[in-house]
Amino acid sequence: MSGGDDDDRDSSAPAERRSHERFDTSIQVDYASGDTFLYAYITNISEMGIFIRSEAPAPRGTALTLRFAAPDGTGLELPGVVAWLNPVRPGGENPNPGMGIRFLDLAPETREHIVALVRTVAYLRDEDTARPD
Repeated sequence: MSGGDDDDRDSSAPAERRSHERFDTSIQVDYASGDTFLYAYITNISEMGIFIRSEAPAPRGTALTLRFAAPDGTGLELPGVVAWLNPVRPGGENPNPGMGIRFLDLAPETREHIVALVRTVAYLRDEDTARPD
């Protein structure tokens, strides 16, 4: 799976411990930390977190408020924390810099929206791979 979160992680990234499959996507996201507001793209998603592509990722441990829309137009606003980094490297050795975000303290109805979003992304991906060129 692409997204820069498998082999290109820096040494501060946790060992592979995922129990939820990640799916490639491209969803616009606004995120805020304190007085800082930024706009980026989610490049992959799972039920427990996302990868945000960024050439200036926030430091590990940074609490964020994430805002993005599900394909059905439902707006989501949820808390997260920067769990790991995939930093920019000199010489273009890292084509996918950014940060892995773990969702925090999701209410049951928000968790249901995330699960539905992940299923939609997975379904759309499967539809794309099933289509003949």
